[in-house]
Amino acid sequence: MSNIIETATVANSFNTLITAVKAVGLVETLAERGPFTVFAPDDAAFAKLPEDALEELLKDTAKLKQLLTYHMVEDRLLFADVMKLASVQTLQGQRLGIATNNGVKVNHAQVIQADIVCDNGIIHVLDAVLTLPSTKAIGW
Repeated sequence: MSNIIETATVANSFNTLITAVKAVGLVETLAERGPFTVFAPDDAAFAKLPEDALEELLKDTAKLKQLLTYHMVEDRLLFADVMKLASVQTLQGQRLGIATNNGVKVNHAQVIQADIVCDNGIIHVLDAVLTLPSTKAIGW
């Protein structure tokens, strides 16, 4: 098995996420620590962001780190575990809402692939980038 970073890199569908993780210095954390559950937007999810939003975030690494850690939970949560929860505490500090009435949604994003098991955690793939309330200032 591989760690979260190695697994995401090999999948070749998280290139934008990996670029963002590198920009804020979270590679070592996601490669060596854990366990973590990462609700990971794939490249198609990042492509749905408003034009220039990602470029703005890459320039503001503090805001980008807040956004990325909003997608991470310090625990190993398999899909079956996630389905039993109404919300979950993120590394960023806020909670994510979980709805299971039509598949599984994390806030507004649908889980499109679950239980990518890594040495130090789990990846669940999302069809959208989760947004923090503070991101309204950049037009999301």
